Parts: sequence; structure tokens; C-alpha cells
Amino acid sequence: MDNEQKTHKRRVRYKGTHPTKFHEKYKEHNPDKYKDDIEKIIKKGNTPAGMHISICVQEIIDFLEIKPGQIGLDATLGYGGHTSKMLEQLQGTGHVYGLDIDPIEIEKTKARLLEKGFDETIFSAIHTNFKNIDHVAREYGPFDFILADLGVSSMQIDDPSRGFSFKRESPLDLRLNPNQGIPASERLTQMTYNELRDILESYSDEPYASPIAKAIMKNINQGNTIDTTTKLKVIIEEIIENDKAVPFKQREITIKKTCQRTFQALRMDVNNEYDVLYDFLEKLPEALKSGGRVAILTFHSGEDRLVKKAFKELKNLGIYSDVTRDVIRPSKEECFQNPRATSTKMRWAIKA
Repeated sequence: MDNEQKTHKRRVRYKGTHPTKFHEKYKEHNPDKYKDDIEKIIKKGNTPAGMHISICVQEIIDFLEIKPGQIGLDATLGYGGHTSKMLEQLQGTGHVYGLDIDPIEIEKTKARLLEKGFDETIFSAIHTNFKNIDHVAREYGPFDFILADLGVSSMQIDDPSRGFSFKRESPLDLRLNPNQGIPASERLTQMTYNELRDILESYSDEPYASPIAKAIMKNINQGNTIDTTTKLKVIIEEIIENDKAVPFKQREITIKKTCQRTFQALRMDVNNEYDVLYDFLEKLPEALKSGGRVAILTFHSGEDRLVKKAFKELKNLGIYSDVTRDVIRPSKEECFQNPRATSTKMRWAIKA
């Protein structure tokens, strides 16, 4: 008789109604199983851990005017929320291709969409950067409709192992594809003061660009590594707390916004996001069919200016027959339900 006892590994306890650690939030990681819990979290204006709430979904669907049988492209697949709604419009005929540079999230999204009934006959996920839209279009296009959501997905921000957020300590990484390039911690050691200051100013309009750049360079020159999100946050906290122009009651929110802008600028630099967007906008017209429609969501004034300028110039050249005149923003109700939608701007264009 075998007397060996099999050990039972207990699931991590769900601590109260608001567990703080990412791995403890197993209810939020299973939205289909815990629908009531997920709905409560969203109604409170929060995004469940490991999940992403798509922005301007109805506005995008209304503009794209997707018809059964068409071929479309989601250039930034992410969680697959927009893609799912596009696929529903096809009513079983046609195809949507989804691109994503993130090797971790693309597999999760493929499985998520398959569970909803969108198999390879109607949906294909391609692991590539959306700047390679020309290669994708040559093989699978041209497309009737294209969407590009330039925001970082919430599941990337919330996962502490990815280093996108200053709210939890983790390696200062910020790479969309952790298998390519170098992490932000290493990138900082390669920069000069002027380069870092310029990145903070141009990529995030950071008013504390100069003192932050000076403090980072001072730490690095003294041999102090800035290899975690917490170390970078502490540098920013010290700068704000020593600024007598900031009232005591406003310090916390000022620190939060400064951290958000600083992390955003470093993320954009590490992933060459402006260069990628330049390439995408230049190659975009050739990827569209005549009469094809494209919608782009931006989350930063610099991105929006690039999209606005490209659309306007190409319309003047007759490449686009029409472009959006007034930027489209999420409703107040959507911004309340999803605070991450607040800075979103949508622009569109129609190919001649």
C-alpha cells in the first residue's frame, strides 16, 4: 500500500475585496468566471488587473462601417477588445488580422478570441511591430479598414514584472517586447543630460525635465544604479518635495503626474515609439484599399500632432479624400468608467 500523501497546493487567498498584489487578484484575471466582481470594479472607475478596457469602441465601429466579407487590420491588437467588436461586424465572413509586438500578451489574446469563437478562418494574429504594415499588407492586404490604438494596454501597465508602472516596485524595463532592445535602466546609463532632458520635454511635456535629468545623471555618475521603478520614483519625489513652489496639499498629485509623464517619456524612448509612428503613417496609405478607412487613437499631444499633420498633408495631396476636422474624444461617461480614457484623441481618414 502506498502511504505517500499527495500535497495539495492551496490557491492564493483573495485578501478582502481589494487585494493589493497583482498575483493575488485571480478573480480579475478571470473576467468570464467572475463577471459580477468585474462589473463592480469597472463601475467604480477601475480597470481589473490583467484586463484592458477598450476606448471609443462605438465611435470606431460607427466610423469604420465594417461590412461582412471585408478584410481589416488591427495594427495594435492588445487585449483584443476592439478586434472582437470588428469581428462581430463581419458576421462570419471576411477576416481581421491583428498585429502585436508583445510576445506575452499576443498569445493570451489569441486564446481569448478563440474562446469567443473567432478561429483562424476569420482571425489571424501576427507577432510583429505595426511599423511593418507594408510587409503585412503585401501578404494579406490591402485592407478595407485599419485601426491603430497607440496606448499601452492596461494589462502591461498593471503587471509589475513589466516595469511600466511606478506604483509597484519592479525592474525598470518598459520594453513592449522584453526579448528585444535594452531596458530603460540600461538606456539611462547611455544618455547625456541634454538628451534625457530633451526626451522628457518632447515626449511628455515634463515641466521638471531639467531637475529630473540632472538628478538621474548625478546618481549614475556617483555609481548608483537606477534599476527599479521605485528608485526612479524616489528621485522624482525628492525633487517635488524640495520645490517650495508646490503647496504641501498638492505634492502627492504633483508627484503622481510627474511620475506618469517621466515613465511615459522613457517608455516612448526605449521602444522608439515616435520613429515607429512615423513609419506607420508613411506606409499607411498603401495598405488601404481605395475608399478604405483608418482610425487612430492617440494618448499624447505629440502623437496627435503627428497624426493630424500626416492626415492633413496627404489629404492636400489627394491621397485621402477626407480626414477628421475636429478631434473625437471619449464621452464623460466613458472617462468616468475608465479614467485611462481621459487623454484619448481619435482621428480618422478615408483613402481616395
